[in-house]
Amino acid sequence: MTVTSIPVRPVVPPPVSRRTRRLGERLSPYAYIAPFFVVFAVFGLFPFAFTFYVALFDWNPIGDRVFIGTDNFTRMFADPRFWNAARNTVSIWALSTAPQLLLALLLAHVLDHARLRFALFFRMSVLVPYVTSVAATAIVFAQLFDRDYGLLNWLLGLVGVEPVDFVQSTWGSHVLIATMVTWRWFGYTTLLYLASLQAVPRAVHEAAVIDGASAWQQFLHITVPSLRPVIIFTVVTSTIGGLQIFTEPLLIASGAPLTCGAVRQCQTLTLFLYEQGFGQFEFGYASAVGVALFVVVVLIAAINYLLSTRIKADR
Repeated sequence: MTVTSIPVRPVVPPPVSRRTRRLGERLSPYAYIAPFFVVFAVFGLFPFAFTFYVALFDWNPIGDRVFIGTDNFTRMFADPRFWNAARNTVSIWALSTAPQLLLALLLAHVLDHARLRFALFFRMSVLVPYVTSVAATAIVFAQLFDRDYGLLNWLLGLVGVEPVDFVQSTWGSHVLIATMVTWRWFGYTTLLYLASLQAVPRAVHEAAVIDGASAWQQFLHITVPSLRPVIIFTVVTSTIGGLQIFTEPLLIASGAPLTCGAVRQCQTLTLFLYEQGFGQFEFGYASAVGVALFVVVVLIAAINYLLSTRIKADR
């Protein structure tokens, strides 16, 4: 018996018109980036817009929700606790940002110019504080700054200074938190500066040496100008991060974490926001504080844009 095979014709897809092909080419880039914008709209844009909406209400999650207009903002500007948190936030930011950036700038300059053995090891080791847990950092620094058994007070005692209760005093708690912030972020900032410095041609430094420029003159006239855009970027990001500082003051005041002490000596704006929202369940008032913080961040971003535009125009 002979079996005759029947030829199978390949399935040919219908031809795609030129118009359909062009439409697909135009829409495909938007399809590729659409997931990001969908996620951003759900988890970023909607909560952001909803915060403005809630700020106009006396909003209790387990009670009534009454529209009160701008009363939450009026109350906020008349609330001494808000201004105390604002002063604490600015103080901690000032004590942490300037030392952090200066230390990172000097360390990046040394790592870029010094002839060190195992240079790559030293460059990567500056990231250790950045990858360390904030909780572990808080525990270590709380022990170092402890009034009775801390290393710092022991050193102060050697020169005749009475023990300082850093956690319970206003300026002491600010110094403690600022030191933690500086320790955590200076390595990350150092690598940003170092990457920018390594993009500067070595011939520029060699020409400066031939012209008789000292190391200090090279630092002022070559290093700093070449880092100017990065310095502006780190100042802005450090300022935004300083305004949003939350974890460090929350962890050092174990007895009263939401107020950061009995007299709110280190309560920041984000801690005050959290206290009002999740401690007092006043979501409307907490949202008003969040809106005020957002306005400050937008103003800083606008300053960054103006400075960056001016720098590009000067080149």
